[in-house]
Amino acid sequence: MDIAQYLATIDLLCTRGFPAEHGRTDAGTGGPGYLVAELATSGDFWEDDGTEREETEAQYECDRDGLSERLAERWGRPQVFSLASVFVRAQSGEDIPEPWASLSSHVPDLHLWKTPESGRWVALGVSQWDKELPFQLLAVVTETDPP
Repeated sequence: MDIAQYLATIDLLCTRGFPAEHGRTDAGTGGPGYLVAELATSGDFWEDDGTEREETEAQYECDRDGLSERLAERWGRPQVFSLASVFVRAQSGEDIPEPWASLSSHVPDLHLWKTPESGRWVALGVSQWDKELPFQLLAVVTETDPP
């Protein structure tokens, strides 16, 4: 894990403008009011017996926690925010704003801060769309309050 590079990416997201349309960016994805950076991506697990997947998940959570400690030095302890109820609400037809709706389908929980400098929300999470697919360490910056 390259914490210095991850912190630089988060700093850039905190000052960058948001895209007018949903789509890919140089760091990941974005749209009106949010940016999501894919800080790290693992390999896939199609041929895995489950061992490598468990080790990779543990490593990505450890990387998130280490990066979270560094951000806590700036903004205090993070709020740990579960996206489980957001996912259920979205599946029930409630209109959940982005990036929260999309994140809830592949990120179980986030470490979350509201930055005093910009008033933006910054979040860290570990994503996995399905058990065979790669893990990703994500950084999210948004002006949209969590639902």
